[in-house]
Amino acid sequence: MMDHARDLASVREATERLLTAAAELDNVAVTEPSRLPGWTRGHVLAHLARNADALVNVLEGHPMYVSGEARDTDIERDAPRPLKAQLADVRDSADRFQDAASASGDWSRTVELRNGITDSASRVPFRRWIEVEIHHVDLGIGYELEDLPGEFAQREINFLTDRFRNHPGVPALMIRQDDGRMIPTGAVRSVTPEQLESGHELTVSGPRADLLGWLAGRRDGTALRVEGGTLPSLPPL
Repeated sequence: MMDHARDLASVREATERLLTAAAELDNVAVTEPSRLPGWTRGHVLAHLARNADALVNVLEGHPMYVSGEARDTDIERDAPRPLKAQLADVRDSADRFQDAASASGDWSRTVELRNGITDSASRVPFRRWIEVEIHHVDLGIGYELEDLPGEFAQREINFLTDRFRNHPGVPALMIRQDDGRMIPTGAVRSVTPEQLESGHELTVSGPRADLLGWLAGRRDGTALRVEGGTLPSLPPL
């Protein structure tokens, strides 16, 4: 069960880490490329601010964004701003999200996100935590996947494998973590225990950070071990 109050506290802590690290940048560094193709660090910071406001909309029962085009236009508009304005916007929008989430009523209700995706309101704080942690890495300012809190990294792997489970574009495969955890994902499975035991199944294994990076589209998977076939290409998130 999701502990939304605990996740909200984690969002606050992750936001402070990001803001403290980003405050060491300057106006030139904000205009430099991030790790996301086509986006500067300013784009990443602008997206974080607008995502917080979008999740406020979700919690209040409104459309997450007016449209995909409006979302992209807002990010492009805000990306060139100087560092001080970027940080103030990220902080102020984060405060608005915390206020809206703290006032939210029925956490068991279903809310609608982008592209018709629905989820429990109780998972919205975790979704925001994902945005803050992963985009902190995307800024390319010294925060790496290996630096992510252990609880978060495991939950994000669980979240992504669940997202790809029964996905027609992903073959049936088993994620094997170095700590021994086994997580099935991909297309509908018809694997017998004997096949699993004998290794006649597509299995992807490696350190938690590398698995998370591959699942989240942040690493190419070359550091992973693949048995029973070749590493599949994952659809965009």
